[in-house]
Amino acid sequence: EYEGLDKFGRPVQAFAVLGPELLPDDDRQDISMIYPPGWDQKSYDFIEGGKLYNRCHLLAWSLTGENANPQNLITGTRYMNTEGMLPFEMEVLDYIRQTGNHVLYRVTPEYTGDNLLADGVQMEAWSVEDDGRGIKFNVYCYNVQPGVVIDYADGANHAADQTEEEEQYYTEVLDFILNTRSMKFHTMDCPRAADISAQNRDYFRGTRQELLDMGYTPAQECN
Repeated sequence: EYEGLDKFGRPVQAFAVLGPELLPDDDRQDISMIYPPGWDQKSYDFIEGGKLYNRCHLLAWSLTGENANPQNLITGTRYMNTEGMLPFEMEVLDYIRQTGNHVLYRVTPEYTGDNLLADGVQMEAWSVEDDGRGIKFNVYCYNVQPGVVIDYADGANHAADQTEEEEQYYTEVLDFILNTRSMKFHTMDCPRAADISAQNRDYFRGTRQELLDMGYTPAQECN
């Protein structure tokens, strides 16, 4: 199910009960005729595949067989597509293939104001037959690309210079794990964050600079 397109032509939300009956049994089709809002494509030699933007499925083709559906495609960076969304899509796909069970699945793009380009997407999943024991996540994937400065109003972009990269490093809004005892902060994927006791663990969504201003310092692995 899709919530459709808003007045700016932006996909609003996609929801599905995924299962083996929805998995595609034919070849993926061409979707290059779709130009989602914010599509200002450029190439950079430091991006795998060269192109900055992908036509990102809210409901992945591998899970549904959905092809050129404008309600299901947003302009997303290569980084968001492959490093952000893909691992969670593959987790769900592997689970369905191995168990034959079903997964409640919802993906919601988040936009700021009238911006054509999404800031990111929220991905939610819950496995039905085992009451979430097999699949359970609620994650946010940022629509960013390291080394590229993006104007989310219209998707315009350019390679970051050194000053912009440094500013981006400190001002990008991210999720962090805090150790309130040691006053250290960790990125969400830091393996050392798992060692923080429950009583000393906290979560923060904001910028690195905000944490520095609060008196926190980065853990050695996250510096």
